[in-house]
Amino acid sequence: MKNQTSNPLMVISEISISYHPKFRSCDRPKISSSYEAYQLLHANWDLDRIELNETFAAVLLNKANRVIGIAEISSGGFSGTYVDPKMVFSIALKACCSSIILCHNHPSGNLKPSAADISITSRLVKAGELLDIEVLDHLIISRYGYLSLKDESLMTEVD
Repeated sequence: MKNQTSNPLMVISEISISYHPKFRSCDRPKISSSYEAYQLLHANWDLDRIELNETFAAVLLNKANRVIGIAEISSGGFSGTYVDPKMVFSIALKACCSSIILCHNHPSGNLKPSAADISITSRLVKAGELLDIEVLDHLIISRYGYLSLKDESLMTEVD
């Protein structure tokens, strides 16, 4: 076979996937309620910026609902941030997670979900169904509290 490496059109990047957990699975926190998810997120959120700009993150969970990690998906301005489903699920797939909990902050402190919050939740739930990665909840957090779309039965109102 002719060596094609001298042709720049034939040089491609190699893609590899690796996963190096720092803890045994049984030592990771287990999430069994929205309050536990909020506590974990609040403890790991940059509280110096929680009232400054909106950030969207995902908690990645294994089959036993033990935390694999928290991934920041996007960070935006005071009134919003762009969430790309491809980014959410590329991270979830790389981590080999079974489910995710979505989360973002409202810098205003108002925990009421917007139409955009409901819409992106719907899109991500549908994408997760295709990939067999369940979206368990979507939390809106502030420095002083949280709202769970699941607890408020807003996960079922998605289109």
